[in-house]
Amino acid sequence: MFTFLICFIAGIGAGLGTGFAGMSAAAVISPMLITFLGLPAYEAVGIALASDVLASAVSAYTYGKNKNLDIRNGIVMMVTVLLFTLVGSFAASLVPNTTMGSFSVFMTLLLGIKFIVKPVMTTKESMKTVSAGKRVIQSVLSGTVVGFICGFIGAGGGMMMLLLLTSLLGYELKTAVGTSVFIMAFTAFTGAVSHFAIGGTPDILCLVFCVASTLLWARIAAKFANKASAATLNRATGIVLAVLGISILTVNYLQ
Repeated sequence: MFTFLICFIAGIGAGLGTGFAGMSAAAVISPMLITFLGLPAYEAVGIALASDVLASAVSAYTYGKNKNLDIRNGIVMMVTVLLFTLVGSFAASLVPNTTMGSFSVFMTLLLGIKFIVKPVMTTKESMKTVSAGKRVIQSVLSGTVVGFICGFIGAGGGMMMLLLLTSLLGYELKTAVGTSVFIMAFTAFTGAVSHFAIGGTPDILCLVFCVASTLLWARIAAKFANKASAATLNRATGIVLAVLGISILTVNYLQ
């Protein structure tokens, strides 16, 4: 019962973060499983990535159905992210004691505050003023940055993508989140497969409970996000990210 409760609560945070902001489930689920269930860190990350796959996929489907997904540039960025994740991972192997620290946690909290204080009010009409060639170049550059950081410090991809898509590429918020979860579905799948291949079969109960809970809440969040106005979505996204950032910091403190 305790295992189910922890996985369900972790899934709520991960699902809301994924559906609202394209956040990686690993940022929420991993510390919860490590702290409260005593799972090895590698196994916890594998379960979190597996939870991310379906949650991101169903969120991407919901955003795509509502025409809030840039598939073409999303694919360009995804390929670049996967490539430079390998480059970043290799670079990290050359640096002693490189860990992600609190990077993704603080980014989650700061992004939450940003969306509340300075909401993204870009429109789809203004997005169309950027040429296709320029958008591809921006996607490659953004994918390079996100991929290298993911590979080097091990986390923060979802938050980095959302920040770059809204700030550098000038995406309106719904399209930014939709494109982010589309990319995360593939990167999470790659990460989950490699974790399970190397680390073996994870705790099946934890895996099933986390996947189910994350999927449920991601679906709920994505449906709400696509129906909400830009102002409401910015506020809701900001609150979710801020609360998750504070919660993860608290959980990390208990470790």
